[in-house]
Amino acid sequence: MIDLRSDTVTKPTPEMLKFMTEAEVGDDVFASDPTVNAFEKRMAEMFGMEAGLFVPSGTMSNQLCVSVLTQPGDEIIIDELGHIFNYESGAAAHLSSVQIRPVKGNRGKINREQTEAAIRTYNDWDPHTRVIAVENTTNKGGGACYSKEELIELSNLADEHDLYFHLDGARIWNAMTATGIEPEFYGSVADTISICFSKGLGAPVGSMMLASKEHIKKARRLRKMWGGGMRQVGLLAAAADYAVENHLPLMEEDHKRAMQLAEAVSGNPAFEINIDTVETNIVIFDTADEAAVDVLKKFEEQGIAMIPFGPKTIRATFHFQVGDEDLEKVLDVVRSYG
Repeated sequence: MIDLRSDTVTKPTPEMLKFMTEAEVGDDVFASDPTVNAFEKRMAEMFGMEAGLFVPSGTMSNQLCVSVLTQPGDEIIIDELGHIFNYESGAAAHLSSVQIRPVKGNRGKINREQTEAAIRTYNDWDPHTRVIAVENTTNKGGGACYSKEELIELSNLADEHDLYFHLDGARIWNAMTATGIEPEFYGSVADTISICFSKGLGAPVGSMMLASKEHIKKARRLRKMWGGGMRQVGLLAAAADYAVENHLPLMEEDHKRAMQLAEAVSGNPAFEINIDTVETNIVIFDTADEAAVDVLKKFEEQGIAMIPFGPKTIRATFHFQVGDEDLEKVLDVVRSYG
């Protein structure tokens, strides 16, 4: 099966597994795992932040950021397609007693004007706006990237209103690859960042929260409270470290393959797509007449897996374990469909 359901489906390579087995480990709850300590320091320096905290998932990383930045009764502004709003099981309300105010942006991206209009006054009866959160790249927005200028505008807006700015960088590596933006720039505009290693980079597990030393200190205790305190986690940090070093350069090919699929989809009247929306490794397209699940069933019969993203919408996501030979088969099926 050629698996394009997500970039989370990759499996560790033999080289990655060897690197993991050679990692020096300790007990991370005691902060004595040298591999994870070194990796946290490396990622913090890469993104221009003071400190990092390795965690099991992007959801935990995002929610730790939410928790350290807010008080109960606060509100977070985010695009209506944002991961924190759609795919984290209502965790912000459950774990931090805050609510989310979704804004209708463009392909998962919000701008200064839309965001400023959503900022609350500080009446007793208002939830207090505390955080502006963005996702880069946008998942439900089809892998759209923020530009430097867009992020600077939102960061400045947060500063003007004494708010925090959080960056959900689940696919920040794809954004960096597509835009050429250097990682340290993101640390210059954001108060907290979540980065993920288990999507396009291909590590089996792991994300990291990046923030000030003060926020990381608070988050360490919350991580333990929420069941995320791990022991010889250097094994997993080693996989993530290997992925950053060896798989990041492969993302450019993922993006090229995604565009080739988009072009094939565009050439078949059974489908509809705006090819200009394909920026990274995600391709979202619509069916002209059939239900998405019916199309996907036929794709699966020919050895191709994608996922429904709406009644007539399909998402395909590329990763380094889908090569050129796989791509050619996908293109043949898409071109001949109907």
